[in-house]
This record gives sequence, structure tokens and C-alpha cells, in this order.
Amino acid sequence: MAGSVRLVLVGLGDIGVKAHLPALRRNERVQLVAGVDPDPARRAAVADLDTVADVGELDEKPDGYVLATPPWVTTGLAARLLGEGHYVLAEKPLGTSTDALRPLRDLPDRSRLQVGLTYRHDPAIERLRDWIEHGPLDGPLLVRAHIYDERRDPDDAEHERRIRRTLEHGSPVMHEGSHVFDWLAYLLGETPELHDAWSVRTDATFEHPNLVGARLAYGESEVLTEFGWLTDALPRCELTFLGQRAQATLDGFTFKLTLQTANETETFDDPRDRTERCFDRQLDRFLDLITGQADRAMPGWSEGLASLKLSEQVATRAVEGAP
Repeated sequence: MAGSVRLVLVGLGDIGVKAHLPALRRNERVQLVAGVDPDPARRAAVADLDTVADVGELDEKPDGYVLATPPWVTTGLAARLLGEGHYVLAEKPLGTSTDALRPLRDLPDRSRLQVGLTYRHDPAIERLRDWIEHGPLDGPLLVRAHIYDERRDPDDAEHERRIRRTLEHGSPVMHEGSHVFDWLAYLLGETPELHDAWSVRTDATFEHPNLVGARLAYGESEVLTEFGWLTDALPRCELTFLGQRAQATLDGFTFKLTLQTANETETFDDPRDRTERCFDRQLDRFLDLITGQADRAMPGWSEGLASLKLSEQVATRAVEGAP
């Protein structure tokens, strides 16, 4: 039976088809009206879904739009739809830079915008926050975030082409940093201070550096971050939180969470696939926003802007090397 909230998926690329579309189809509250993508091949690949090339071609307007579009497309499209009074769930980052967000900044009302900082919704992040607020991870922490993804595969030319195109619009921190800096703001609850940053370009043909890192302070806690793409081998992807009484390790791919203290080791490992559980919870919160069951989008405009702004500061400092 069709759900009561009518949604349209815009963007039928990798993240749209592999993550957003299955979540939309799993949710009993959703009536999936159509898919939108300018690429005929992408539209043809989802033959069981009504598709059009542009949102202007839709016969009737839905209750909301899910934008699985690249950041250089998302800004203008989100501003257009929000300006028409629609609810929008937009993939992060909202744009390629804070300056590029002007169409969204100029809107009088952004309350209908939810930002797709998807992994903020994972139960492991909530468990980490509880340990930080109530122990045993209370007090100053040393946090290491090693975010290495998008390994270069010489046999997958399409993947390399897609990531190279993304690198034309910014280094990995502009994309991965949006997630990580949102987690840190949620977990540590402090205004960050950027100490310094660095970058490495392992291939001279890359438009931007593919390895970027930074050192930041969140109150009394120190954070060391690294972000990397497109090398044939990659370091381990994980986050660690080290305090006086415990250390927690979060696997960057599965979100399996391990807590070590002097006396025991505790593991938190949700049995559901990380992508499924996070996209499902994200969608449910978007539906709550549309139906008035949520007071505000979470995360919304302010969280999306803050994470992009810090990512941009790191990216700039990493290249220029000066405050």
C-alpha cells in the first residue's frame, strides 16, 4: 500500500540509486512519485520508476524532494525548490564553497531544508555522545579521525573518472569533512579552533590535493584529522577517542564501536548494514519534518553551513599554509 508522503528523488547516480532509492522503497510512509535525472542512461537504468529529465517536467508537485545531486548542482536546485515552498532533503555538502551558497543564504526561510549529513543518525554516534557526556570518555580527549576512502582501482576507470571530477571542485575534506566536522560538533559541543593544516597531491594531474589533514581544538580536546582519496592502497579508516579512563574506536566503514577501559572491552555493533540503518533513520526524520512531527530539521541549514565552513577553512589553510 502506498504511503501518505509523496516524494521525488532527484539524481539517479551512485548515491541516489544505491542508497536513497532503496530507503525510499523500504519506507511504508513514502509514496515515491518519480525520479529525475538529465542523463537518459541513468533514467533507463531504473525502468520500474517513472522518470523525467528535469523537475519542471513533473505533472504534479510532491510533498518533498530528495536531492542526490553533486554539490555544484545542489545549491541552485535546493534554493529553487525551497523558494517554491517545498521540503528538501539535500545531500551534503550543500555547495562547493560558502560563497557558492549565496542562493540559499538569500532565502527568507530555510526551515524546510534538511541536510544529508547521513551518518549523524547512526546509533553508534549517539552511543559515543553518551560516553562523552556521562563517562567514561568525559574530560579532555585526544581524537584522531583518519578518513580514507575512494581507493583507486586501476580496473575501475569509471570510478576514477567520477572521483577525479569531484576533485575538480575541491579536496576530500570538502566532502568527507562535512560528515566528520558535523559529528565532532555533535559529540564535543564546542566551537572548533583550527590550529594548522597540510596537504599532499600524490598525482600532479589532480586538480586539488587528494590528501589533506588538520589539527583543531574543541575546548580542551585536541583533534587530529586526515582525509584521503585515490591512492592504490589506503590507511585504515577509523576514529579514536582517547581519554584518561577509556579509549573508543569507531570503524569508519561499518561503524562498529569498541570501548576499552582498565577492566573491560565493550563492543557496540548494530546488526543492520550501516548504509541501510542511517539512510532509513535520516528519511524518517525528514518525513517527521514534513508531517509536523519534528520541530526543526536535524541537521538543518545551520549545521550544514557550519560543517562546510570548517571544511573550507581546512582546505584553504592546507594549501596556503597561513591563518
